[in-house]
Amino acid sequence: MRYRLLFPTRSLEDKFHKTLRKLPRKLQDAIMDAATGLADDPYPQGKNIFKKLTPPVKLIQYTAQYRLRIGDYRVLYDVDEARKIVWVFVIRKRGEDTYK
Repeated sequence: MRYRLLFPTRSLEDKFHKTLRKLPRKLQDAIMDAATGLADDPYPQGKNIFKKLTPPVKLIQYTAQYRLRIGDYRVLYDVDEARKIVWVFVIRKRGEDTYK
C-alpha cells in the first residue's frame, strides 16, 4: 500500500527545501528520489541505507525513528502505520550534530 509523504509543519518543509537547494543538483535529485521512494517503501532494504534510530532523535516536539542515508546526508523521518503517512523532518549532513 502506498504511503503519503508529508511534513508535520510548513516551517520544517521550508527548511527541508532550503537545505536541499544549497546542495549540488545531482545530490538534490538523489535525495528527492530516495525521499519520494519512501512513499512506496518506508523501510527500504539495502546496505546501510535505512536504519531505525536507537535512541530516536528528538526534533522540537517531533521524534525521528528512522534515517535514510544518501551519500553524506541523512533524511530523518518517522512512519505512522495507522494512517499510512511518512513524516519527513529534516536533511542533515553526517557529522557530530546529525542525530542531536
